[in-house]
Amino acid sequence: MKTKAVRLYGENDLRLDEFELPEIKDTEILACVVSDSICMSSYKAASQGAAHKRVPDDVAENPIIIGHEFCGKIVKVGAKWADKFKAGEKFVIQPAHNYKGSLCAPGYSYTYCGGAAQYVIIPEETLIMDCLLPFDGDAYFYGSLAEPMSCIVGGFHANYHTKPGVYTHEMGTVPGGNMIILAGAGPMGLGCIDYAVHGGNPPKLLVVTDLDDARLKRAAELISPEDAKKFGVDLRYVNTGIIENPTEYLRDITGGEGYNDVFVYAPVKPVVEMGDALLSRDGCLNFFAGPSNTEFSAMFNFYNVHYGSTHIVGTSGGNTDDMRESIALMEKYLINPSAMVTHIGGLNAYAETTINLPKIKGAKKLIYTHVELPLTAIDEFSKAAEENSGTALGELFSDLDKICKDAGGLWCPAAEKRLLDYAGFNI
Repeated sequence: MKTKAVRLYGENDLRLDEFELPEIKDTEILACVVSDSICMSSYKAASQGAAHKRVPDDVAENPIIIGHEFCGKIVKVGAKWADKFKAGEKFVIQPAHNYKGSLCAPGYSYTYCGGAAQYVIIPEETLIMDCLLPFDGDAYFYGSLAEPMSCIVGGFHANYHTKPGVYTHEMGTVPGGNMIILAGAGPMGLGCIDYAVHGGNPPKLLVVTDLDDARLKRAAELISPEDAKKFGVDLRYVNTGIIENPTEYLRDITGGEGYNDVFVYAPVKPVVEMGDALLSRDGCLNFFAGPSNTEFSAMFNFYNVHYGSTHIVGTSGGNTDDMRESIALMEKYLINPSAMVTHIGGLNAYAETTINLPKIKGAKKLIYTHVELPLTAIDEFSKAAEENSGTALGELFSDLDKICKDAGGLWCPAAEKRLLDYAGFNI
């Protein structure tokens, strides 16, 4: 079977190729990818090439398919797995396999498995590690967002706290505690706010900071303080860029106690150090945003580590249980990751979007791999309709604009269906 896929050959060398997939082995599965959302981790892999820990050294000779936030349908199942999986079932993948301690993962390491493709071969280790998960959501893009949501869920579960004189780590964020998300109005921050409020263990106080008024305004529209109150959460959005002493201001919100759980969503030295200064006694700082600079460091107050039991954790992706929790929350409509998506595009836009990801404003860029479409912001669908007036593409953008506006400005299942119908893709 032929497939189109975006493959990584080296530093900033991504190519849209068409090639033949081999016949699957009895230990493998052939699958159709429908959607894949582009992660900043993919940008890091593309910019570093073989220097990236998950990318093979021989990637120039044996390119890998990039992308790891994908959802699709199973096409054919190898004999070994025929009792567990069936053709026609929707799936998502947990890319962090940890198979025999290896860092290999779809989207970073495999010749025939990654999200930026139309068809892929799911390798045996994915199945052995139980990382191919069933998905029953009513749109493929929800499945693509299960992986980034699982990273958020994993971050919450990784936090820990202790009681004085007791050496047992109580895992998770403090129920009814003080929580702050620094640089939290970006795509992953929106998911973090959603999970903090609606995930079942809400804090009493949740403060979200950013330097961009527009992003904060959008976050407040999507997850409002009024809605948060229904779950017992005092939610506040703060632009720290317009406050003379933001650390003092943010600490004063807690009455001087500080924050039990501090999430740092930007790999910026002053932000990390602000997070440290905001910790309460036994406060946990979660450094969520992975830096691309291998020498990145920041100051941490070790007086408080010794006398105040402050501590730091970091996670790089969620595990399979985190993804299962994300899927369950979405299927029950308890969280809505649609807020993370700001741009839509086709496979033809994947390479350029990935390489330029930090320069493109907005949140998640969602790619449909069987569609040819320029990367387009949801809030510019109307403009795109005018620019392509009188064409099928213009009619598509006009319809998408109306559908998304009816959905509160969000990408939604109806919009996905219209797009796939336009592409003549039905699976």
